[in-house]
Amino acid sequence: MSPALRHLGKDLIVTTLFVTGLASYALADETTLKPDQFANASALYATHCTACHNGDRLGGMGPALLPESLERLRGNSIADVIAHGRPATQMPAFDQTLNTADIAVLADWLRQPLAEMPGWSMADIQQSHEVFVEPATLPDKPQFDGDPLNLFTVVEAGDHHVTILNGDTFEPLDRFPTRFALHGGAKYSPDGRFVYLASRDGWVQMYDLYSLQTVAEIRVGLNTRNVAVSDDGRYVMAGNMLPHNLVLLDARDLTPIRNIPVISKDGKSSRVSAVYTAPPRHSFIIALKDLPEVWEISYADDPRPVYPGFVHNYEANMVEALDVQYGPFPIRRIHLADELDDFFFDQEYRHLIGAARNGRDGQVVNLNVGRKIADIALEGMPHLGSGITFEYQGHQVLATPHLKDPKISVIDMETWKTIKIIDTQGPGFFARSHDNTPYAWVDVFFGPHKDVVHIFDKRTLEIVKTLRPEPGKVAAHVEFDRSGKHALLSIWDDDGAVIVYDAATFEEIKRIPMRKPVGKYNVFNKITYSAGTSH
Repeated sequence: MSPALRHLGKDLIVTTLFVTGLASYALADETTLKPDQFANASALYATHCTACHNGDRLGGMGPALLPESLERLRGNSIADVIAHGRPATQMPAFDQTLNTADIAVLADWLRQPLAEMPGWSMADIQQSHEVFVEPATLPDKPQFDGDPLNLFTVVEAGDHHVTILNGDTFEPLDRFPTRFALHGGAKYSPDGRFVYLASRDGWVQMYDLYSLQTVAEIRVGLNTRNVAVSDDGRYVMAGNMLPHNLVLLDARDLTPIRNIPVISKDGKSSRVSAVYTAPPRHSFIIALKDLPEVWEISYADDPRPVYPGFVHNYEANMVEALDVQYGPFPIRRIHLADELDDFFFDQEYRHLIGAARNGRDGQVVNLNVGRKIADIALEGMPHLGSGITFEYQGHQVLATPHLKDPKISVIDMETWKTIKIIDTQGPGFFARSHDNTPYAWVDVFFGPHKDVVHIFDKRTLEIVKTLRPEPGKVAAHVEFDRSGKHALLSIWDDDGAVIVYDAATFEEIKRIPMRKPVGKYNVFNKITYSAGTSH
């Protein structure tokens, strides 16, 4: 067993890496609890939770317990976890220790925000950094038989593990523990050798797919949205919801390089909604949740200057302008009329398509000129981050499911007009395809028909098959292998599976048991930025 696995698998899975002296914060909103309930919950937390989660709720031997990090646990989920624990973790069950009323009040207490936004400084980030295997000692070739570019990284949320799946044989090569609530989107180095994983409570993990071991990890924040890898393989950038910042890391071993606060010109800070890399532009593109701006940060060695203010003269050696940014990692701000929650890019990364927060429409932003050039009809909150592009009747089109409406919108990417609405049995979350198949697969993630998946023909824009692989259980997130001959689908259940289908006949080939496999990511499709998968 590697040092990293021993580190992650020992009695207390998440090692305490917090700087001493972090202040304890009062709860910001006690109005939802009566004074006696509040006092009781505080005492219960101090007695039963502080040892693992820290008195400030920022995490320690267990994950952070903040509204931002618990947002996926809806309804009675927090109470259920307190009562019954979490399988394959060190979270015990308290149903024999606490009564139902105590569990309910403690769950309500944990949903309360802190009165003051906690910080996570560069010193904190640096102290959390740990290298388990020196990169210089890693092998030059894969230590297994098979195509290293046809591997899948499968994120299993049921017990916080990742499985590395051989895409040739569909046999697991490794399964290792991860941090709490890993974000589904695995990101790869450009050569496909390393995979970078980010957890909701701020940990970034680097794993070597040749030797099948964790190389390094670091905590970049308290609530992290996702990470992106530069197209030259030198940098990893993490975007945080808490604190409001971006953290730039050295992709070789996750050494921190720069902490970038996300603040507007007038001093308002913003959560980061997502970070993307734009390979043709050699830059990171950042979506902001609380500001009507899009940021572009170049990672080129000699980036062009950014002119955020008034410019009188651009001429070389005679520039007359205000607030010119020279040097590495300049921030280019693209101002918009509305915040954009979700992004999609054309294959050339010339245009950004964003879903507006108003839930009624979307915007097309030309990244070259830095402004909106079109509106598109995208009501019902489309999940653009999981849209796909393909050619239809000589035109490049975008197909995206909607999070609120039972439909798929197909949009011409020249005119930005909707050319087809494909009706489905419910709102969907993911669309996937491949260059080597004429079909696209779209799940029905919400509602009574969440157990079905539609397959439509990209040539006719008609649904040709509807599958129900496991009645009553969510079927979601299709990903193709490198060749496009096989489609892998998840059963999103703690007693779930990854199902391998023949992409031409839609026949099931194999079923691999998994613990809620929320996402699986093929190395080749990701590093080639396939039009059929998310970027």
